[in-house]
Amino acid sequence: MLTTNAYAVTSATGDLVPTTIERRDIGPHDVLIDIKFAGICQTDIHMVRGVWGPPSYPLTPGHEIAGIVAEVGSEVSKHKVGDRVGVGCMVNSCRECANCLKGEEQYCLKGIATYGAVDRDGSITQGGYSTHVVVTEDFVVTIPEGIGLDAAAPLLCAGITTYSPLRHWGAGPGKKVAVVGLGGLGHMAVKLAHAMGAEVTVLSQSLKKQEDGLRLGADAYYATSDPGTFEQLAGTFDLIVNTVSASIDISSYLQLLALDGTMVNVGVPTEPLPVNVFNLIIGRRSFAGSLIGGIRQTQEMLDFCAEHGIGAEIEVIPANKINDAYERVLASDVRYRFVIDTGTL
Repeated sequence: MLTTNAYAVTSATGDLVPTTIERRDIGPHDVLIDIKFAGICQTDIHMVRGVWGPPSYPLTPGHEIAGIVAEVGSEVSKHKVGDRVGVGCMVNSCRECANCLKGEEQYCLKGIATYGAVDRDGSITQGGYSTHVVVTEDFVVTIPEGIGLDAAAPLLCAGITTYSPLRHWGAGPGKKVAVVGLGGLGHMAVKLAHAMGAEVTVLSQSLKKQEDGLRLGADAYYATSDPGTFEQLAGTFDLIVNTVSASIDISSYLQLLALDGTMVNVGVPTEPLPVNVFNLIIGRRSFAGSLIGGIRQTQEMLDFCAEHGIGAEIEVIPANKINDAYERVLASDVRYRFVIDTGTL
């Protein structure tokens, strides 16, 4: 067993504090990663606070992991010592269900999340707010040269969470894509949709981030607090990607879709979202959801980002600022993703 420095939380109301955690011995197909950077996702906050149910405490969060391979198992063929690598929201799957066999491990019926899940050996997985992690080689991706490890870390969640629906619903030249919200997810959706060649519009509550949105690649930017926005843009978009985790009037947004358009949720509100079915029927519209991407698509996303010079907009922080960062995320006071320098652990 390897003892590593980490930050963990012991209750839903406590702060994250310095601690040590144990990593398993390196098996034949395992990779030991020296973590350099770990992104902070709002999902981390929901998990440690028990928003979706109490996790197993103590818990070390973090599923946006970027680092360097420090050691490999005797049968590892995909990675070697010194490689730049990343780990996202999952560290294993059953490998046998229909979804896994399709290369869609994110929908595995027994999926193993990067932290707070029961691993195949019966242990509870612990995340990337730590100095090292041991992961089976099949769930480790290569971070191409040309993307800094710090800017790459959020791509392992925010990047793939938005890339996957954009690819699945055909964002590209001739398509009009709207992004709801310009936060950690939204800013990546704008960058990626623009690089894919789509016409991109940001729909945000106010115009305070308009300059940023246009700089990141949006062609237009509208305030949803203005009722005129919904009248002006009715029937416009082929695809709407909703990145916000707050409750919004879904039915009003559905009216912005063109014929056969789709609105897809990647944000996860804590409350149900009521839908006026009539607004689906009258335009043969669809309301859908999407959850990250499989390992194959995650590597595709990283290669795409390297090709187009795309990384997350980040603020790098030391480990002792994690709790402050959580409060700032909840207050929407970050542009656009916090990344922990794990060298400060």
